[in-house]
Amino acid sequence: MRTRQMPDKSLLFTILALLIFGWIMSFSASLAYFSSYSYFFKQTFFICAGLFAGFIVLNTPISVLQKYSIPLFILSLLLLAVVFFPPPIGHTVNGSTRWINLVFFKFQPSELMKLSMILFMAGFLIRQEKDIRKPWKGFVKTLVIIGLADILLMLETDFGATLIISLTAMAMLYAAGVYLKQLSIVTSLLFIFVGIFIAFNPNRMARLTSFWVDDFWGSTDPKVHQTQQALIGIARGDWFGTGIGAGIQKYALLPERHTDMIFAVIGEELGFVGMLFVLLSFLFILLKGFSIAKVALQKGRQYSSYVVFGICTWFAMQITVNIGMNLGLLPPKGFTLPLLSYGGTSMIFAIISLAIIVRVDMENRTKYSKQINYV
Repeated sequence: MRTRQMPDKSLLFTILALLIFGWIMSFSASLAYFSSYSYFFKQTFFICAGLFAGFIVLNTPISVLQKYSIPLFILSLLLLAVVFFPPPIGHTVNGSTRWINLVFFKFQPSELMKLSMILFMAGFLIRQEKDIRKPWKGFVKTLVIIGLADILLMLETDFGATLIISLTAMAMLYAAGVYLKQLSIVTSLLFIFVGIFIAFNPNRMARLTSFWVDDFWGSTDPKVHQTQQALIGIARGDWFGTGIGAGIQKYALLPERHTDMIFAVIGEELGFVGMLFVLLSFLFILLKGFSIAKVALQKGRQYSSYVVFGICTWFAMQITVNIGMNLGLLPPKGFTLPLLSYGGTSMIFAIISLAIIVRVDMENRTKYSKQINYV
């Protein structure tokens, strides 16, 4: 079904500008590798695949996503289990089993789960509207749903995705009008559980304690090395940077320069101005997204509103953590920067998610007589 509305030009332009900017910077960041051109061609393929999928989503009513949200959630759970299959199906890196080997690239089901959880939760909150406003009854059902995904993610040792998915679902509960007392209790228990998990995991505890040291710059701990090199690169960039491709930290000194630490490469090569461009672009997209969610709710389109709110919350958390660890405010963690970092699954689902936001905005602007087709 066609809305007969054009996408919001300012929002679409900002998304595409960040996408092209990230494409250039990921290529620059990967120059340190002998096979740098292979990264460039792969990233080009991922972006094209994401744009193709995004175009399909842009022409798909949100009601269709709502209809298939339950099968998609079940599929995501199954794929999270498939990663534990022995090679060549399952793929393990640095002790973490998070990928499915699809020959051409490694598929990461947790990225699909981030989106499918949002789509599923939005429908669940509408179906269980009465129960979620009753003390504990709605919470128990919600915790069972979130717990199914969290257990599989924790077994994969994907601690970051577990937090993102859980907190996004909690935020959607808050938006749906759940009891704040119960939400506060459950959220507190989640953080206590996280603390216990870290305390009994020697590797994660060592990473945390080594990061919060008194003499940060004097530390020779390899766990602090990544943050040190990121900050040195940002300091070298000053106001206007050394120029695209002219950074030196990416050559052996800065680990994960084309994925988790790409913001530090931007800081070195384009300086404060480049980092400010990224921050303002993300801020504009998020503010626009939350505004679209508000308009959808005012028009009685709850599902669309919850979905956009969930996507914006997910992006806000992931962007904050990634930039925070690049600036030395948080310990390094495997969080990509949406639209900018190198990666197949994360890039494709980031584009699809933003396409959903643009689609909701188009449906919001459709005349009311036709709008009922999209509810």
